[in-house]
Formats: sequence, structure tokens, C-alpha cells
Amino acid sequence: MKYIAAREKRNLLTYLGEKEWLIMFLWFGLAFVGAITEISRGNINNFLIFKNVFFHLIHQQPLYIEYPQEYYDVNLYGPVFSVVIAPFAGLETRLGALLWALTGAGVLYYAIRQLPLNRIQQNIILLLCTQELMGASGWFQMNQFVGAFIILTFASIVKGKDMWAAFFIVLGTLTKIYGIVGLAFFFFSSNPKRLIAGLFLWGGILFALPMLISSPQYVINCYFEWYAALAHKNTLNEAVTTIFQDISAGGFIKRVFHIPWLSNTYVLIPAMIIFLAQYIMLPYRYNSRYRLYILCSVLMFPVLFSTSSESPTYIIAIPAICIWYVMQPSTRANNIFLFFAILLVSFSHSDVVTPWVRKNLAVPYALKALPCLVLWLMIAYEIFTKKFLVKPPKPEEAAPVLEPVAQA
Repeated sequence: MKYIAAREKRNLLTYLGEKEWLIMFLWFGLAFVGAITEISRGNINNFLIFKNVFFHLIHQQPLYIEYPQEYYDVNLYGPVFSVVIAPFAGLETRLGALLWALTGAGVLYYAIRQLPLNRIQQNIILLLCTQELMGASGWFQMNQFVGAFIILTFASIVKGKDMWAAFFIVLGTLTKIYGIVGLAFFFFSSNPKRLIAGLFLWGGILFALPMLISSPQYVINCYFEWYAALAHKNTLNEAVTTIFQDISAGGFIKRVFHIPWLSNTYVLIPAMIIFLAQYIMLPYRYNSRYRLYILCSVLMFPVLFSTSSESPTYIIAIPAICIWYVMQPSTRANNIFLFFAILLVSFSHSDVVTPWVRKNLAVPYALKALPCLVLWLMIAYEIFTKKFLVKPPKPEEAAPVLEPVAQA
């Protein structure tokens, strides 16, 4: 009897996961709603920043200074981003913003479809991520693309497409530095020499690409200025100048324990040690469950341990929670954890919770980071103790999401 409630809850997810039309409708429909709502309110500042990156670059103007006549805040994306945003920059601003948001949803949708999971598992992941996607779409940021690049790097390496994996690593790194975490999948490559060659090839191509619409010296200078802008931004974030920044593990610790002076270094170094220690289990690198656990860890890492993490950044981390969940047996504990994880990550900054909770608990204490931090540590523990090797229970006790992940 102890499995009945868990089976019923997961059966509902499986039933919904079988409705392909529903998944597509919710995924793209909510992305559209999130974007069009903010467009109607005139809240498209982020897209204005992005759009003008292209024009500033072709006119060889500074990329990392304020332009108060055009937008507020500053650009923090690499020069190659000018090429990424180019197809949208020439459009009418509201149309460009909408298409940018929907393209981000489409790229992330495609990436999740490339995961080595069965169709229903993929659908459940998509279903559970829709609320977070809606919120992220209304911010018009690049986080959907970054999450997709990390997942596509993993999927490409697993499929033996090392040149494509190298492309996504380089593109992600040269736009929003987070993409560099794709290197964590290096040891899963069946042809590491090709992957390394691809990194150099795509690094050269994408580094030089913006020069075609500007000049070599200008682009080279932009990279130095980009580094300085990121360093300055990190300093501001560590000072906790706004409660909407540093929604990370470090931000959570500083706010909960009232130690605002804590340097992110004291959080990042132990995190790096724990993360690298997971590679002790590299003899199991061809085990698909181990690979997917590492993917989950990698997706959460740049969000949890970056001082630049904001609420919409969690569209990168939320797929990790869902990937982990569909691999687990159906137990009450797992379902309860999922419920609170989705509640805190996807709904704590929304109108679903009361304004008092949002204003006095969720936002000031960076509670959005809590379930991701707990799961990240749980995954590390399960890797260290080889629990990832434990097969799910018998079919009548397990999640009815078809078969478990196949072994590579």
C-alpha cells in the first residue's frame, strides 16, 4: 500500500506525458504568453540590449558601456552574440522580441528531445519545465539557449558527434561564459582528439566571425573589455547590491545566515572539489545513468555557483531536476521532493505564492537555490556511493515511464 499514492501521482504525469499535442501546446503556448505579456507592458529592456549589440558592433562602438538613451543596464554577452542576435535585430522591436523568445523555447525543446531517454520521459521533463520557461521567456534573456547548448553538447558527445559538441561548447562560452561547463563531458567522448580539434576549429571560426561585420582589432579589444565587465559585475553581485541578483548557493547561505561579507570563493572552492570528485567514478563513464547524473550536476553548477544567477537563469537548472526525477523509482519521498522543488524553483517568484511569502521569504533569502543545492549534493552523494548503479524497483513499484534508461 505504501506505493499506491506515489504510483497514482506518477501515473498522472505519465498520462499527461502521452499527450504530445498537450506538451507542444503548453511548451510553446506558455512561452508565447510569457513573452507577449511583457511585450504588452513594454518590458522588453533585455531585448533592446541584445538588439543594439548588433548595431553597436557593426558601428564599432563600445559594447560594455551604458547607453541610457537606448536602454538601462549594460550588455554582458560576448562579441559573437552580435551574430546570434543578427536575424532578430533588424525586425520591428516587438516582433523581434517575440520571435527571440519563441526561438529560445524551440532550441531548448529540441535539446531535450535529443536526450537518451524515452519519449514519455522527455515529455514529462518538458511538462515540468513549462512554468519556468514561461517566466524565462518574459525576460527575453539567452538562458534558454545556454541550457540547450549544454544539453546538446552532452547529447552530441554521447552520439559520437564530437565536432557538433565542440561547436556548442565554443558558442556557449563565447556568448555567455556558462557554456564552458560543456567541457565537463570531455571524458565521455569516444574520440577526444576530434573533440579537441573541433574546439580549436570552432574557436577560431567563432572568434573571427564578428570581425566580418566590424574589424579584427575592434573585436579583440571587445574581448578584453568583456572580461573587465564580467569581473566588475561579479564584484557588484558579491556586494549584494540587489536581492534579485546572486540567487545562488552563495547568495542563499549569505542571506539565511546573515553573513553578507562571505566571499563566493569560500563556496566555489568546496563546490569545485565535490564536482571534480564525481569523476572518481569515470570507470563507469559508459553507464548511461552515470552520464545523466553528471549532466544534471553540470546543468546546476553554473547556476548554483555564479554570483550572476537571477530568477530566469533557473531555466538552465530546472531540466536537471526533471531529468533526475524521471530516472528515479516512484516513491513518496521522490514525489514530495519534486513537488517542493518545482514549487520553490518555478513558482516562488510568481503570483502562485502569496505576495508576503514572495516578498519576505522567497526573494530575500534566495530560496530558489535551495532545492537545486539539495539535489546537487544528493547527486554527488549517489555518485560517490554508487547508488546510480542501483536499478529501479520492479515494474509495479516503479515509475510507469516505460523502461529505465538503457545502458550504453
